[in-house]
Amino acid sequence: MTPQSSFMVLAPVAPAREAELRRLLAGMNQAPGRVDPRNALVPFAQFDTLHVARFLILDDKTLDDGQVYGLPRPAYPLYLAFLGEVDGQTDAFLEELARRVPDGLRTIFACCEGFAADGDLAGWMKRHSVPSAADYVNWRGRTVRQVREEAALHEALQRHAQSRLGAFNGAQPRAIHEAFRRFVQEETSAGRLSLSQEEATPLRARIGNLANLLGMPVVLLVTSPLFLLALLRARALERADPVLCHRVDQAHSDELALLEDHDVSNQFSAMGTVKPGLVRRWLVKYVLWVIAYGARHLFTRGRLARVRSIHFARWVYLDDRQRIAFFSNYDGSLESYMDDFINKVGFGLNVVFSNGIGYPRTNWLVLDGCADERSFKEYLRRHQLPTQVWYKAYPGLTAADLERNARIRRGLESSSMSDREIRQWVALI
Repeated sequence: MTPQSSFMVLAPVAPAREAELRRLLAGMNQAPGRVDPRNALVPFAQFDTLHVARFLILDDKTLDDGQVYGLPRPAYPLYLAFLGEVDGQTDAFLEELARRVPDGLRTIFACCEGFAADGDLAGWMKRHSVPSAADYVNWRGRTVRQVREEAALHEALQRHAQSRLGAFNGAQPRAIHEAFRRFVQEETSAGRLSLSQEEATPLRARIGNLANLLGMPVVLLVTSPLFLLALLRARALERADPVLCHRVDQAHSDELALLEDHDVSNQFSAMGTVKPGLVRRWLVKYVLWVIAYGARHLFTRGRLARVRSIHFARWVYLDDRQRIAFFSNYDGSLESYMDDFINKVGFGLNVVFSNGIGYPRTNWLVLDGCADERSFKEYLRRHQLPTQVWYKAYPGLTAADLERNARIRRGLESSSMSDREIRQWVALI
């Protein structure tokens, strides 16, 4: 299989060029929240291994929240972030970007401090790359090419079924299955459909996965006593932790809403400050280790616990781990997305986000917290950032659509399905 990887280029914005940068990013869209996939600066549609990408300015409006702990307002720079998920290796994709769209990238990055217009673009992006603390991929190994080919397959089968309604009426499911198989064989032979075979997993990726699979549990086991001690201390701290979940400024909410619900999928970008003290920093580090391990080895086939609507997600440390940013690509509205988490994996939300300043008060890290639905949603909206540019390679397709299309293809390629399985397969079309 082809492994997916993520990239994130992060650089401080030159204050004198912030307005220019915002104009450039706005110019990459057809309208707010609607990217032009072939825009003049970074025509994302040219890159057939790119699943999702975004440009955004990390303008944290919650920096004053630390004052509830007696902390001064930090002087963090305004950052430009360019991030995405690709098939294959990150460095190879950054090199491809620099080779194919150098002028557009140089125009954008010229608004960042320390960028040399005549310098090594790929090298600059690599030096300014920030790794993820944890990544989630809906279906590891599913490439952009596979998504597009299987979507075309489903559409072709639907058209064929509609054209043969009379012939299929009263036919047995197995006969219908055989008719569809013959149709696809004819279409692929004629070059009207393409169903590429999965590539072998690179040796380097197999070795890395095996080392992580076997090695990380040892690390988690050895460090678990520290986690338990931190948990006991956190229980004492959380009783008095300040809660900052007041109603979101309407202008901020309206700005976010303008960028949402233009497709069946949406983007989410948020950031916040970790509560002060070694205990909280250790807890969030340990929890993200666990999440990273689970997402890499356990939740690899369409579900993060019981949540099926996420395509990609990641957690990223910023500013010497004083802050954390969270980015996701999900199906449906933000309201349904939040409800999904509250109702299905609320404990997971709590154990991560309760380490952020102002989160609704938890009980032993996993209880309460987001169960206070109104407070949680206000908290999340306060920390959400406008994403100036967001691209998805397969608009109109949800994660459930991708899984259905893959099941259709597997059913076509199978010659040993039971009658019950064939009936279920026909129902997918």
